[in-house]
Amino acid sequence: MYTCAMCSNRSCKTGELDKTPINCPCSDEEQERIKELYQKDDNKKLAYCSALTEAEGYCKKTRLEEIEDFANKCGYKKLGVAFCTGLSKEAKTLCQILRHNGFEVDSVICKNGSIPKEFLGIKESQKVRPGTYEPMCNPIGQAVFLNKAQTQLNIILGLCVGHDSLFIKYSNAPVTVFAVKDRVLAHNPLGALYLADGYYKNKLYNQ
Repeated sequence: MYTCAMCSNRSCKTGELDKTPINCPCSDEEQERIKELYQKDDNKKLAYCSALTEAEGYCKKTRLEEIEDFANKCGYKKLGVAFCTGLSKEAKTLCQILRHNGFEVDSVICKNGSIPKEFLGIKESQKVRPGTYEPMCNPIGQAVFLNKAQTQLNIILGLCVGHDSLFIKYSNAPVTVFAVKDRVLAHNPLGALYLADGYYKNKLYNQ
């Protein structure tokens, strides 16, 4: 069992590997095989450009600026945006900014195909709004169409939990996340953690 989240040692950060706990991934022999994977051309480029982007933008640049910097460092000029219909306005602004800064952008909405939820076996009572036509989210379709457009880097904007998993699974291009879905916390899911010892304590620990 790996328990990095509960570890207070953090020898991985200091480099003092002689002080690692027994179950620390740092001392696992698998690390040698993992390091070999970073020597593969595509992986090395992504890792190298990620490290440069982190260092140059650290506490200075927004997530959006860092995505643009990362894409430029990797030589990616054709970007894809997979977005939720509930964030259509934000998607339009995002695409306008990316295009303004020299990128070619393809965008695909989650409701592409307009496939009714009944296709998945969803009953009327299980819909968000029973009694209405509700198309299912189609993240596989988003991935397929962005693959068809031959995008070099795909950006997730507000896909639902699970739908994002399917999109990542079927995307040919590397995927990065600009924003995630959290309708209750204004798309700031970390808010639940910051309130975990206060306002949300009973809600989060009594399920």
